[in-house]
Amino acid sequence: MTDQPVFVLRGELQALEPAGFATKAEFQELLARHPRVLDFGSLADGRPLRLTLVAREMGVPTGPDGGSVYALDHLFVDADGVPTLVEVKRASDTRIRREVVGQVLDYAANAARYWPAALLRRSFEDTCAKDGRPLEEAYRDLLGEGPVDEFWATVEERLAVGQMRLLFVADRFPLELRAIVEFLNRQMRQTDVYAVELTQYRGDGNLRVLVPRVHGEVATAAKSPSSDRAARRTTREEMDAAIRTRFDPEVRRTATALLEHAASHGRLEAGTARYASMRLYYPVSGRTVPVATLSLHDDPAKDDISFAFGSLAHHLGRERAEQFAAALPSVPGLKERLAALPAKNYNAWPHATLPAVAAEPGALEGILAAIQGLVDGP
Repeated sequence: MTDQPVFVLRGELQALEPAGFATKAEFQELLARHPRVLDFGSLADGRPLRLTLVAREMGVPTGPDGGSVYALDHLFVDADGVPTLVEVKRASDTRIRREVVGQVLDYAANAARYWPAALLRRSFEDTCAKDGRPLEEAYRDLLGEGPVDEFWATVEERLAVGQMRLLFVADRFPLELRAIVEFLNRQMRQTDVYAVELTQYRGDGNLRVLVPRVHGEVATAAKSPSSDRAARRTTREEMDAAIRTRFDPEVRRTATALLEHAASHGRLEAGTARYASMRLYYPVSGRTVPVATLSLHDDPAKDDISFAFGSLAHHLGRERAEQFAAALPSVPGLKERLAALPAKNYNAWPHATLPAVAAEPGALEGILAAIQGLVDGP
């Protein structure tokens, strides 16, 4: 890239010269207020991608205690629930060469573990309040008439399976960083990685022109686009078909009973992971909350039911979450994960494999009874 001006023709020809960003804060503020400069690609239904700011300086914990050690420059999300993690660097920052790559990967790995739906939703709503934006308007622009609880549950699920975008944004990138980005994009199946070079040109008065150049799209074209991966939603017919392929009749009975109970007493919501999955929602204390997710993996030994304790604690309070944990049966694997919940402030998805549930006498009935007790109330 050369430092040639660009020209605006408005009666007379005016040259706009390349101009760097004075501070990183100025750069960050521009992206927060004008995310359109990062909109490239499309949503699953073909609509243009539109990113919505969830938070600036989003705290990133590195452990279950919930304390934030790092701060991501920007967290955005799109209408498909795909999170976009953005880290901003100016060309003058020496960390732009290699250190920033490890930094962003560190953020992504910990975000996938320690950002529950409740935290993401609260961060978005706090951002709207700080910006003076009516919450109803913000959700309408983002989701139309879509359900809010389901949306944030989808964002959390995408993070957990690595369905996200990682964006390095700078006014200029060294060639070695572009090469790293394209290499990561080729190797990472669920995550798309891009380097967005945003050049600023200034003219007379307040006239500014911003020119984004995206690096990494060539590597992305060699794998399934993130929008296609995000579009996959498991139907009940697909779940039933997957269940029929399980060799163990007790596993088939367990999976079917869990789905039927949710369909009869609550509702099922299609999962969006690359494997067959469905979320189990139930009416509790006047609201419909996600209680668990049933997942059928490529390897049947990994089939599992996981419990949404982060959402339960947020919606119902820690005491109700504790009561639900105490009511769940003692299944190998699940017992130890439930015991670790207090240390994680109930911000976790403890799970039990379906083969373990099927092999434990009374475990299925115990899970259904615990769910029913949650619905019926204390």
